[in-house]
Amino acid sequence: MRARKRLSLGVKRVIDVIGAGVGLIALSPVLAGIALVLLLTQGRPIFFRQRRPGLHGRLFTIVKFRTMRSSRPGEVWYATDPQRVTRIGRMLRSTSLDELPELWNVLRGEMSLVGPRPLLAEFLPNYTPQEARRHEMRPGVTGWAVVNGRQAAAFEERFRLDVWYVDNWSLGLDARIIGRTIAQVLRRTDASEAQGMSDIDLPARLEAGLGTLDDPPVRPGNGSSDPH
Repeated sequence: MRARKRLSLGVKRVIDVIGAGVGLIALSPVLAGIALVLLLTQGRPIFFRQRRPGLHGRLFTIVKFRTMRSSRPGEVWYATDPQRVTRIGRMLRSTSLDELPELWNVLRGEMSLVGPRPLLAEFLPNYTPQEARRHEMRPGVTGWAVVNGRQAAAFEERFRLDVWYVDNWSLGLDARIIGRTIAQVLRRTDASEAQGMSDIDLPARLEAGLGTLDDPPVRPGNGSSDPH
C-alpha cells in the first residue's frame, strides 16, 4: 500500500510539473497582459509575495498578482483589507486570475496543483496536532476545501476538509477537484473579494502579534494580505 501511494504521489508530481509548465507557457500572454495592466494602474510591485508553510510546515514564498494597495498611515492592515482591494484586484480575485503566478510555485515543487491552501505562517503554533496534518501534503493552487465553500466555509470546517483530503487523497480525487474548480471559476461562485483578519480569533492574533485588546472580537481564521 505504501509503495502504491509513493508511486501515485510520484505521478501527481509529474502531473504538477507538466500542468504548471504547460500552463505558464500557454497563459504567458495573459500573465504578461495582467502584469502590464497592474504596472500601469497600480505601479510596483506587480506581485504579492509572502512566506507560507508548505509540505511538513517548511516555509516558502508564495507568489500572486497584487490585488491590494498598501496600507496608509493610521490604517491597520488586517482591519482594512476590504477597503484596500483595488477595482482591478477585485476582478482578478473573482476570476481567480490572481492565483496564476502560483504555477511557478508548483513548478518549483513548493506547491501542487491540488492540495490544502497555504495559510499564514504566524498561526502554525496555534494548530492542533490534527489540524497540522494538513501539511502532510504540498499546499495547492486549489483544494478540497476550496471546492466546498472556498472562503465562505468556516475556518474549522476548512481544516476538517483539508485533513479529509490528506486521508482520502487519490489521483481521481485530484481530477474531481480540478473539474469542480474550473466550474466554480466559470460561475465565479464563493469567491472572496476582500481579504482580512475577520476569521482570526483574538487570542490567536495576540499570540501572533497581529492585534491588541482593543480590537473587536472575530472568529477563528486566517487573514492577512491574502489568506486564500
